[in-house]
Amino acid sequence: MADGAEMDEEAMRAFFPLSFGKAAPRPSSATSSAHSNTLRKPQNPSNPKPSASTAADDDGAAMIGPPRPPPAPAGEEDDEDGGGIMIGPPRPPPPSARGEGDDGDGMIGPPRPPPADDEDVDDDEDDDEEEMEDDGEGGFNRIPLSNEIVLRGHNKVVSALAVDHTGSRVLSGSYDYTVRMYDFQGMNSKLQSFRQLEPFEGHQVRSLSWSPTSDRFLCVTGSAQAKIYDRDGLTLGEFVKGDMYIRDLKNTKGHISGLTGGEWNPKSKETILTSSEDGSMRLWDVSDFTSQKQVIKPKLVRPMRIPVTSCAWDHEGKRIVGGIGDGSIQVWTIKAGWGSRPDIHVEKTHTEDITGVKFSTDGQSLLSRSMDSTLKIWDLRRMKTPLKVFEDLPNHYAETNAAFSSDEQLIFTGTSIEKDGDNGGLLCFFDRKKLELVSRVGISAHYSVIRCLWHPRINQVFATVGDKKEEINQVVSVKERRY
Repeated sequence: MADGAEMDEEAMRAFFPLSFGKAAPRPSSATSSAHSNTLRKPQNPSNPKPSASTAADDDGAAMIGPPRPPPAPAGEEDDEDGGGIMIGPPRPPPPSARGEGDDGDGMIGPPRPPPADDEDVDDDEDDDEEEMEDDGEGGFNRIPLSNEIVLRGHNKVVSALAVDHTGSRVLSGSYDYTVRMYDFQGMNSKLQSFRQLEPFEGHQVRSLSWSPTSDRFLCVTGSAQAKIYDRDGLTLGEFVKGDMYIRDLKNTKGHISGLTGGEWNPKSKETILTSSEDGSMRLWDVSDFTSQKQVIKPKLVRPMRIPVTSCAWDHEGKRIVGGIGDGSIQVWTIKAGWGSRPDIHVEKTHTEDITGVKFSTDGQSLLSRSMDSTLKIWDLRRMKTPLKVFEDLPNHYAETNAAFSSDEQLIFTGTSIEKDGDNGGLLCFFDRKKLELVSRVGISAHYSVIRCLWHPRINQVFATVGDKKEEINQVVSVKERRY
């Protein structure tokens, strides 16, 4: 019994642990061996391809996660940082493999066009130059002549023309006593004027001029009184008429005979200039229609009344010029205390009436157009003799003018038809530097060219025409080039 009890006690102890409490720490050799088993070692370059039959790493440790990618073959290039594994999509092939240039930049977008041959480029440039030089007789590529429109409406000679500074509104005056207003922005295919005015009944329209701000315009007719209109053609006022029984023109309040010309001061919106058959020029203040600012009497050999046939401002509004009926040209400088004595007086410049005078923008040149069939160019620093005289330019109208191109490299004027001539009305263009004819442009085969201008902003040439017999409708011709 005693032996059996002892055996039962020993058997029972086998089912219980030998000790209670915390487990005894593992020896340090187990910790160091675990670190050594998980330590990553560099791959052996002598054996780049590990065996696929084993699932262990190179050092025999169990592999956790997806299998590593195989290393790059020995024949391929290593990464820039020393042979690392390539991650992401493959790199694009080098430029040499794609057949691109030496610059090595990848091409983005459509392929470049093939380079043109030098001979083809030269041929194209020559063709363009030939097309540009085919403008008008003699060929000159700066004259806008590609398109043409005709603004009809008047039934007699179109003697006055003005275009506002924006190039959108055109005024035309005629011997039919009317002024027509055209607006390019609101014009339809019929090209009709939107308003017609009759400043003075029975008086021809001789000159039109816009204010510097293009909100008003001046109308000069054969009457002794000039009128001011707003941009829409509403009358703002007319200047007072002088007393025709007063002998001294300086003591009259205004002109006493028909006007011959007028122009708005290009720098002052309150000052205008007028010339008259009474032999005087006058400065007016637009804010006061009842009084004049200055009376200018030209210098004459004998005291008498000789008409002033044309007048103009310079570009700065500091000088005025008048073409006098005795054939002289006189220039005044506006300054403090100035009077009627001209600063420049050149006698016998033309043998007949001077129909147009024009300053250049730089203030060094002056143009004069006359009914003696000539156009003269003057140097204002040496006014004794003209720089150049262009002859054989017929002129039968008192309103025929001369003008500069937008860059002032060209000078041009219109010609009148002659009884036995076959040229018709022409615009003649002259080079300002070379002082020679560069082109003659036919405007009308049957009518004379009277007024002309070249608008700098829209690059268009305007010309008015009229028949000497005044028998059929007249037109305003507009020539332009679209670049």
